[in-house]
Amino acid sequence: MCIENMIQGHSEKATSIIVSSTAAGAVCIPPGLVGHTETVTPPTASSFTCPRVQELRRLLGRRRDRREASAFVVEGPVLIGEAFAAGWDVRRQFVPDSQRDVAIDGVDIVVVADDVLPRLRSTQAPQAPLAIVAMPETTPASLRSASFVVVLDRVADPGNLGTILRSAEAAGADAVVLTPGSVDQFSPKVVRASAGALFHVPVVETELDAVAEAGLHLVGTSSHNQPDRTVEAHTAIDLTQRIAIVMGNEAAGLPDEWNDEVGPIRRWVTIPHAGRSESLNVAMATTVLAFELARQRSQK
Repeated sequence: MCIENMIQGHSEKATSIIVSSTAAGAVCIPPGLVGHTETVTPPTASSFTCPRVQELRRLLGRRRDRREASAFVVEGPVLIGEAFAAGWDVRRQFVPDSQRDVAIDGVDIVVVADDVLPRLRSTQAPQAPLAIVAMPETTPASLRSASFVVVLDRVADPGNLGTILRSAEAAGADAVVLTPGSVDQFSPKVVRASAGALFHVPVVETELDAVAEAGLHLVGTSSHNQPDRTVEAHTAIDLTQRIAIVMGNEAAGLPDEWNDEVGPIRRWVTIPHAGRSESLNVAMATTVLAFELARQRSQK
């Protein structure tokens, strides 16, 4: 059983919460009034059952739990610092008892037993601190002012999405769009793979039709010529308009039945390449196209 108490101290920017153990069982001291806790009995593994820690465990796990809480987990001082600096709402951070010096200034602290974070298994060796961060609100309406968008249609691999977010930020994209069925941008693997880009490139979840309704020209990617598709090389096609580059799923690409007349896309682009490979990895292809678009715009 987790017994909750509150300790009020002197005024500080952040609250320090101690998850500790007593003879009666685990003690979980939650944030209440802004203040600083006094030192309590050193924590033990029993603090794993504290509601604060269980909340962290759920957010590291299922997408549904993250959506219900409108929050997700960020790992390590560098990424937490990126989120904080970018103005995201960092609700609280979890710090092992022996590593209190890694805590980020200005963010509420939960001090846990040294073996609590490894038991959560976000990675083999999670990097402290771990923080709970609120999801921002994004809507398709924000695309109306965008001129360069990357659309990912059912992209499934977390590593690919993380890499694409990095490339999109580096190339100057205004937003990344995820269609239904795509990987969760707030999963721990995506957050780590994005290397902080998640906090600087808006990610919008919506249908392709909403992207077109925002006034963006959809340009679909094709690894090879398809019947009834007019496909242009990426260095030949004009990418200086308000463009949404549409990338398909890793295994299937964009639907084969889509062509110049059927489906939401009327323009098609390909990256010519030599060798026996039929296509590039979706993250690599997105990077090539994003920087070609940036190159053309810089010369406009």
